[in-house]
Amino acid sequence: MLSLIKKYWFFIGIFFAIIFAFTLPKLGQFVREYNILNIGIFIAFFITGLSLETYGIGSQIKNYKVLVVAMISSLLIFPLLAKVLSSYLLSEEFMIGVCIIATAPVTVASGVVMTAIGRGNVPLALIICVVGNVLAIFTMPISLKLLISHDVAVELPVLKMLFGLLITVLIPVAVGQILRPFLKDKILSMKKFFSIFQQGIVLLIIFNAVASSTDKIVTAGMTIIFLAFFMVLLHLLFLLINFGLSKTIRLDLPSTTAFTIQVSQKTLTVSYVVWAGFFAFLYPLAMIPGILYHLSQMIIDSLVAERFRRIATLS
Repeated sequence: MLSLIKKYWFFIGIFFAIIFAFTLPKLGQFVREYNILNIGIFIAFFITGLSLETYGIGSQIKNYKVLVVAMISSLLIFPLLAKVLSSYLLSEEFMIGVCIIATAPVTVASGVVMTAIGRGNVPLALIICVVGNVLAIFTMPISLKLLISHDVAVELPVLKMLFGLLITVLIPVAVGQILRPFLKDKILSMKKFFSIFQQGIVLLIIFNAVASSTDKIVTAGMTIIFLAFFMVLLHLLFLLINFGLSKTIRLDLPSTTAFTIQVSQKTLTVSYVVWAGFFAFLYPLAMIPGILYHLSQMIIDSLVAERFRRIATLS
């Protein structure tokens, strides 16, 4: 029993985060009022900078064509596809949430970890992650304004959003990278704690988002279930698209694994920063699609990674 709890503690944590959100919604208000989550997110990205191993990235710079295709897929194709599908099938509020997660950068930790599980090209996954996160800081505000400015009442100040992302995401990562050579030995001993802390921030994001909209979630009822199916199908579709693109540009199996998994993932943390700063008041349910996409990619991509691992073993 204890081993199962250790293995699936994050999913158990999600369950309790949702329960606490419904039973203690005022705690979510306390978290927002005192900027507890914003501080935690800043620290989480600082930890990301400290933990990010970039030693193998240099060898992948020559694969600039792969990077160009990856960025087009993640920052252009996915947002456009998500916008079109969600506009036809979802309410305005959920469509906004889909666009927020679709324009977000790729994940830093889970994509690389799952690439490693699948015996993929980890340095390629890393450089996709680094380039994708830097570019998305600049493209996300513009993409969101272009995608939803005609559909929503909220004003999207692009420069303010860009400045907020730079302060919250890019600067702490950069500082962490600068300090990494001086703290390298200590980082190794704290790696497990760092991972737990970052996962804890995700749980706090889920708690805060649900606590902000408990009444509306109850009212939505079956719509949430339909949304969950939509996000699962959206992630599966994007996995297939990226797998197809990897074959089109003739990547080997390890690079196909990295490309398919890493480019298909999106980060919940950056999505939360944008939602909380510009959408939470008028569209409290707009964070739910991001949460459901995050859960979808964690479950589905772990299976995809295992599949790639078996194929690599047989090759």
